[in-house]
Amino acid sequence: MLQYITNTQCSRTIPEQVKAVLEGGCRWVQLRMKDASQEELLEMAKTVKELTDKYEAFLIINDSPDVCRDANATGVHLGKNDMPPSKARVELGPLAVIGVTANTFEDIEAVKSLDIDYIGIGPFTDTTTKQNLAPILGISGIAALCDRMKGAEINIPTVAVGGITLDDVKPLLEAGINGVAVSGAIAFADDMTEATRKFCEVLPTGD
Repeated sequence: MLQYITNTQCSRTIPEQVKAVLEGGCRWVQLRMKDASQEELLEMAKTVKELTDKYEAFLIINDSPDVCRDANATGVHLGKNDMPPSKARVELGPLAVIGVTANTFEDIEAVKSLDIDYIGIGPFTDTTTKQNLAPILGISGIAALCDRMKGAEINIPTVAVGGITLDDVKPLLEAGINGVAVSGAIAFADDMTEATRKFCEVLPTGD
């Protein structure tokens, strides 16, 4: 799967970004507005949800279970310093999609028994869209984590994140990743819809 993460550094507005990637075939959008107030995030979430509903796509809210609930979004993505996933599950109910961030195998072990839907593993490489990055993993680091998950029979879907380009997708899939989360490689493309389409073409369908 492809998850597009909205980019506040993009010259296009967030609704323009979302419309472009939906037209390109993306069906997972993560609304990420780190410096916005809760009110601004909620207003944007409601606007974006009209677009994702039209395309029967999922809308994931970064960091904020409250906005997820109030906007009736699909789910939430939680960093290690955000609300605990178990609490978010109680607040959002059994149908919400909950994703979490992991950088180490210890991070993965800490959430393996929780009711979560995917693990965002990264950062894959340097990215300009996020500050205070955890240690860069690269292909070898991500492959090692996927291998350890397999060995430990942890069967939670994984999504690689952090500076991913189109050329990285095949090696990441070969490393054991199930999907990718992309921001800059699509947000800064001349044609966001075409860039999205190219990502979708190299990713497995049906997940």
